[in-house]
Amino acid sequence: MATTEPYQSGFDEQHGRTIPADECPECEGRLTTDGGETRCTECGLVVEACRLDRRGPRVFDEDETNRKRTGAPLTEARHDRGLSTEIGSKTDGQGNQLPGKKRRQLGRLRREHTRAKWRSKAERNLAHGCTEIARMTGAIDLDQDDREQASALFRSAQNEDLLHGRSIEAFAAAAIYAVCRCTQATRTLGEVASVAQVDRERVTNAYDVLNDELGLPAPPQRPREFIPSLASAMDVPTDTECHARVLAERAWRAQESIGVHPAGFAAACLAVACRDHGVDITQLDLAAEADVSPATVREHRDTIEAERESWDR
Repeated sequence: MATTEPYQSGFDEQHGRTIPADECPECEGRLTTDGGETRCTECGLVVEACRLDRRGPRVFDEDETNRKRTGAPLTEARHDRGLSTEIGSKTDGQGNQLPGKKRRQLGRLRREHTRAKWRSKAERNLAHGCTEIARMTGAIDLDQDDREQASALFRSAQNEDLLHGRSIEAFAAAAIYAVCRCTQATRTLGEVASVAQVDRERVTNAYDVLNDELGLPAPPQRPREFIPSLASAMDVPTDTECHARVLAERAWRAQESIGVHPAGFAAACLAVACRDHGVDITQLDLAAEADVSPATVREHRDTIEAERESWDR
């Protein structure tokens, strides 16, 4: 499963030079991609607001035997990779109304086409899994690249015979969460499980199977990545959010946030920053938004307040 961008650098038109894909052109901060938007984690500069389809319609040169490819590229998000056929019903290619006899004939063709759409039960299960992935990625606002990678991971799990005797819906949700972990998209397990058609425990078990059997390159999640979404949901001022990111980064360097719930620790950093800046916010609201208990936020808050002086040394 691909975990990096296909294009590692871009061209800065203002400065006329090539810039690294993980470096902000303004403050040299680290770039992150979330919901199809690439922004700087330090200054908030939006580097790329929408993605371009660089693989669009292509025309080969004459040296390549005049081959042509038009239309949408192949996609992992559909069970047939986008090579499907749809049969019309009421009008022809020119937009003219079809007579009743022709419409009845097309109806029979559509029925037989639907019956022959899947060559096997495995292909039908793959189509169901891809449909679930499309629904859940839309519900939690993930971009097309994440949907593609989740569908490819689900396809790999089926090829390895990991779905035998297990829930398709659970593996579809687990594939989405695995992509979020590998691409550092800020989505918690609770967010993914909330839109799944199975409970959280089954999603967790399916993710453990994927991680063990496929060896997912999932790095540890950093609490700093969850602060922007929490601050936006709580309507926290920008300076308070920056202070919370500084606390989270210092805690990470001091290895205080390793092995804990990243969203819960991010909520604690935001709670401490709000207290320092006099922003009225409750631990209950932060805990609900981070999908943790108030006791978790309180415990991490006490840790931050007790150790923050040693981080400055």
